[in-house]
Amino acid sequence: MKLLENKTTLITGATRGIGKGIAQTFAKHGANVAFTYSSSKEAAESLEKELINLGVKAKGYKSNAANYEAAQELAAEVLKEFGTIDILINNAGITKDNLLMRISEEDFDTVIEVNLKSVFNLTKAVIRPMMKQRAGSIINMSSVVGLKGNAGQTNYAASKAGIIGFSKSVALELGSRNIRCNVIAPGFIETEMTASLPEETVKQWRDGIPLKRGGTPEDVANACVFLGSDLSAYITGQTLSVDGGMLT
Repeated sequence: MKLLENKTTLITGATRGIGKGIAQTFAKHGANVAFTYSSSKEAAESLEKELINLGVKAKGYKSNAANYEAAQELAAEVLKEFGTIDILINNAGITKDNLLMRISEEDFDTVIEVNLKSVFNLTKAVIRPMMKQRAGSIINMSSVVGLKGNAGQTNYAASKAGIIGFSKSVALELGSRNIRCNVIAPGFIETEMTASLPEETVKQWRDGIPLKRGGTPEDVANACVFLGSDLSAYITGQTLSVDGGMLT
């Protein structure tokens, strides 16, 4: 059963890892996919082809979600090309880890800008069209770190915790217009980024998780399908942890 037939989804940061998994899974469920990338044109073109081959409309846009003007332009282009934006997934994010004693002001500001301000930028860009449609689902990607903190990640934790407060407020503001806003907080998800970690470190992570494995991008994508589809029509302002029980 295709749960997202003919719905248009805009996903930020989708050429690898979790974002790519979401794009692929959404296309399999019949969604048309507009996605952004920051640098890798080849990866974007390859993903575009792959999604089109699944029988949906797909297009990659080189766009910086942390830039307010660029985000507004992106939303306008996607609307022009696809007609609607039914689901927004704010997935773009970076890390610049360091202990607070050593972290630079620049590294703090950059992470807040890319991870948190981008969520403001894109949400602001889609709410008018969603209000006109009187329907929409906004899904913001937080993290287990936004819920419990992590040494060496004050900037990242602050940005990801901020997303939760922002999303709850959006849910309260836009609920009467039938626009829902929810958060997903992934735990240890195995992607290209984690592949470079030592095997021993990864094993320790897996052993500490009740389900005894790392998550996959598809695990996160399936949660997004639920929150993007009508299956979750009465759910807004919530944070869904996809972490194998890590925070239980």
